[in-house]
Parts: sequence; C-alpha cells; structure tokens
Amino acid sequence: MRILFAGASGVLGQRAVRELTTAGHEVIGLGRGPANALRADLLDRDAVLRAVDGRAFDAVVHAATALNGKAMLRHRDMAGTNVLRTKGTENLVAAALETGARRFVAESMMFGYGYGDHGDRTVEEDRAPFGPPGADRHLEEHVGAMRRKEELTFTTGGLDGVSLRFGLFYGAGVTDTTLLPMLRKRALPVVPDRGRALSWVEVGDAARAVVAAVELGRPGRAYNVCDDHPLAWGEHIRTAAEAFGTPAPRTVPQWLLRAAPLARALMTTNLRMSNARARRELDWTPTHRSTADGLRALAAGATPLPR
Repeated sequence: MRILFAGASGVLGQRAVRELTTAGHEVIGLGRGPANALRADLLDRDAVLRAVDGRAFDAVVHAATALNGKAMLRHRDMAGTNVLRTKGTENLVAAALETGARRFVAESMMFGYGYGDHGDRTVEEDRAPFGPPGADRHLEEHVGAMRRKEELTFTTGGLDGVSLRFGLFYGAGVTDTTLLPMLRKRALPVVPDRGRALSWVEVGDAARAVVAAVELGRPGRAYNVCDDHPLAWGEHIRTAAEAFGTPAPRTVPQWLLRAAPLARALMTTNLRMSNARARRELDWTPTHRSTADGLRALAAGATPLPR
C-alpha cells in the first residue's frame, strides 16, 4: 500500500514506519518536522490539503501527538495532543477522502475508557464504553478528545476506520530517554499501588500492531494493544529501577502530587485491558507476556546509557 503517515517522527511513528517499510509498503510522512516528505501543520486544514494535492494513497495512519517524550504532569501538558486528536483528525480525514484512501488507522490510548477505578474486571473493546464523560472538566478534555478521534475514524463515510487503543508505552526510546533520567535523579515518586494495575505495551510491539491494523484490521473495529499481565504504575517503576540499577523511587502519599494532577490521575487509575481481539483478528502477540519481563530484557540487552 501507499500510506500517508502523520506522526512519523515520533517514538511510535519511527518504529511503525520501519515496520511498514520492511513489510513492503511505501510510507510518506506528513507533518511540520523536516523528517516529513510532506510538510504541513496538521492543525491547518488548507495546508494539509495543499500538501496532498494531486497525490493518491491507499491508507492514512494518524499517530501524531505533542508528547515529545515530556513527562505528563499537569493537565495543560496534554493540550497539544488533545487538539491533534480533534481538529488534527478532522483535517487528516479530509486528506484521506481527498487522496482516495480507504483505510484510516488511528492511534488511541487506554485512558479513553476513562481514568479512575475500573475494578478487577478485564476491559474488552465492546463491553465497556469508550469515551465516557470525564470525572472533571480537565479529564473530560483528555477523554473527550479520544472519543472525538474515534467518532471521526468510525463514522466518516467512505473510510474503513480502525482504532488502536494502546496500553502505556515502555521500551527503547521511552524507558531510556524519559523514565531512567528521572529515576537517576530520584525525581519520579510513586504512590501506594493499593491493588491497582495498568496495561502496558512495548513500543516495538505497538509498531507491529500498526502494520497489522493496516493489513488486517476490520473496518469499524477498535483493538486493545497491550501485553498479557497488567502491572501497577509503582511496580513498573520499581521494576525498571531494579533492572537498570537506579535508585528506587520514593513512595509518597497521593496528596503530595496536587501540583501534578495529571500524573496523579494516571498513577491512581486501575484499568486492565484484554488483548484477545488483537491476538485473534490481527494475528498480533506481544514479544514479552509481561512488562516486567520486557524491562529486564531491555536492561540486559541495552548498551550503557549516559548518566
């Protein structure tokens, strides 16, 4: 296929482009950065349409975010990504229709199911609402943006939309560049786990899921993409510290994170996703069944990282 890829320079995008190219597809990046063959601000509809004018594509992948490896601490840290998931998606949908693309693959996240305590049940794609009203106006901005992105993906006439609901990313380009520097400075506290757990996915496995969605995803389907064993936020951080030999994180009470409300919402969410549909329909399986195994393998195979 000939694929238009928004977000090709991001951590997921770089890996996904390599995987797609290896699989024989032609990938054209779209975005503001110099690494993109087509240059346009995704929030400027006219610029996006000018960039693709006269071109034809078979599929569009929307994996653009404004995270850039930053720690997500405050609600405003998600503002750029939220608008890319709303207005940016509207513009990319228009580009897909303009260029004749049928397939539209959208990156999404587990928190589209909502922050907070989902209990011990395993969340499946069609048995839990996606994009429920946020618990407060700030969380609604984040959840609502993911809700809107899927609405556009699934309801635009002429497009076969597929959404990938990823667990939290870890792996090369994430753990080493964002997590470990904070651990070495003891700048990443955790709160008591209290039986909570979250779903995770290694970023290379996430990239393989993008290829599978392009090739095999069923129109109108969402897929949870995560490993088999959910792990609490604090346990993930402690496992990474042990595997890479950094100081153990400090455990602090929740109230101490009042200045980092988005981080607190993440750390105190309890959400376990099932990957059964992705296994069954996308022929996708995680390289490591658990995040703990993946972190230890990453540490064992990693070159020494700067301190």
